[in-house]
Amino acid sequence: MDDGDDSTDDNTVRCWLVERTYTDRGLVDMVYATPDGSQLRRKQVSTTIMRQRGVGTTAAVDVDRDDLEPVDDEVRERYAAEVERMREQHEPDDEV
Repeated sequence: MDDGDDSTDDNTVRCWLVERTYTDRGLVDMVYATPDGSQLRRKQVSTTIMRQRGVGTTAAVDVDRDDLEPVDDEVRERYAAEVERMREQHEPDDEV
């Protein structure tokens, strides 16, 4: 398991899946957060495209720091706790 700080280089950081919701329009909304829960990257993907391409949802993704958004204070602790749980239970490339 990766025990580092989740920095992949000066420009990217490893973010972990903290939230996933399915919409009634056939989309999957995923939220990946930084280890401290302070920043996030939202990703929306069509379930049809995921099936066609055989693409799954991974436990973590590497995100350019410029593509991160700040997290509202009320969810920061929850996201940090979820990142910790994901890191303990999964490797970054595990499909979840």
